[in-house]
Amino acid sequence: MVLQSSGLSKVKDSLTQKIFLGNEPNAELIAILTVYFVQGILGLSRLAVSFFLKDELLLSPVEVSALLGIVFLPWMIKPVFGFISDGLPIFGYRRRPYLILSGILGTVSWVSLATIVHSSWAATLAIALGSLSVAMSDVIVDSLVVERVRGESQAKAGSLQSLCWGTSAIGGLITAYFSGLLLQYFTTRTVFGITALFPLIVSGVAWLIAESPVSKDIQDSNHTNSLSIKHQLGQLRQAITQKRIWLPTAFIFIWQATPNAESAFFYFSTNELHFEPEFLGRVNLVTSFASLAGVWIFQRFLKSIPFRVIFAWSTVLSSLLGMTMLLLVTHTNRLLGIDDHWFSLGDSLILSVMGKIAFMQVMVLAARLCPSGVEATLFALLMSIFNSAGTVSQALGALITYWLGITATNFESLWLLVLITNLSTLLPLPFINWLPAAEEQAEISKDKEQTFSPDFMSELVLRESESKVVD
Repeated sequence: MVLQSSGLSKVKDSLTQKIFLGNEPNAELIAILTVYFVQGILGLSRLAVSFFLKDELLLSPVEVSALLGIVFLPWMIKPVFGFISDGLPIFGYRRRPYLILSGILGTVSWVSLATIVHSSWAATLAIALGSLSVAMSDVIVDSLVVERVRGESQAKAGSLQSLCWGTSAIGGLITAYFSGLLLQYFTTRTVFGITALFPLIVSGVAWLIAESPVSKDIQDSNHTNSLSIKHQLGQLRQAITQKRIWLPTAFIFIWQATPNAESAFFYFSTNELHFEPEFLGRVNLVTSFASLAGVWIFQRFLKSIPFRVIFAWSTVLSSLLGMTMLLLVTHTNRLLGIDDHWFSLGDSLILSVMGKIAFMQVMVLAARLCPSGVEATLFALLMSIFNSAGTVSQALGALITYWLGITATNFESLWLLVLITNLSTLLPLPFINWLPAAEEQAEISKDKEQTFSPDFMSELVLRESESKVVD
């Protein structure tokens, strides 16, 4: 019996170290990881949304880009959700009820898309509600992660971050290919109905969160919360007025706000090149693995390179590589003997690696800019600014698409849109000095060695999935 108990203990220790990266696998950790997993697996409906807007609601590329700008709004106000959950407990609890509510909102949004949505305005409202659901659950689960790692070593905090991100990435990888495969056999509304089941899992595991009710002394509790929020806002205001914070933030905004051609290119891929949903799912799978490769390359070889150097080179290389899309939209690849499918697959792979390397640098920069005391709040604010730039990018892309007369069937000027959007990515380069110099970067890193670096891994996955609702 003693030997059996010892063997079980060794198995448990091995699982804890290898699967949970040293974190004790209790009920609350399982709940947190489940929420991240669901956030990743919601990508199952990504292609279904794209085809639904294009084929059933008959929206043009311009209208889709405009719609995306609206559904990003919840991600632009993420700090508000944090303040609400901290300052307005429901039945005495700050985390569990909001997590339950987010799951219900998510299910309502996907059920609506599966049943009653028949217009562009209804679709916008339903998709925005789903976006609100994920943004809210992301804020709540991030706060739980912050609470778990506060006071722990940097290595332990990093292991929990990696575990959470890895769980979400697994969910995304599982659904990347099936997002296209399901559309070969089922309607988009059926896929929406299947997707509606997953947010309920979030509501279910919320009951596993170990949370004590707030103080019964309402007056003292409210007074304490008021002082805490006032103090936090004061620290936040002091932080964002510092030149070393707002200048890099402005650079990131300009970098992310350049126009993109994603919506128009999706229509070109399906209407002109006649790519099937199953193949687009295969492209999603390849780009997901390529993104992981980009993360590994960054962590292994590039994380110590100065911000200015990595941004300059990644921007120039991404712009040059993006020009290869011109070969596809002008069908020059066919003259070279390269099939559309293979060309698109290889192009997506390379661009995904480059894009992820640049995006990892953004996340690291944002985390290192956050001073002690307001790490989570300022990081959420920086990510909101980043997401706002994404909305501007969609709007500018829609405007240029409209000016060029690109529609669901007319792609004569698509090459010009591709040229403009790729050249525009070079616009932030004159402002590269707004980023910290190598000496400042080393000083910031040294200052942050003993402090908690905000959890940015969920943003890494979620920002990508949200920005590619229409791929």
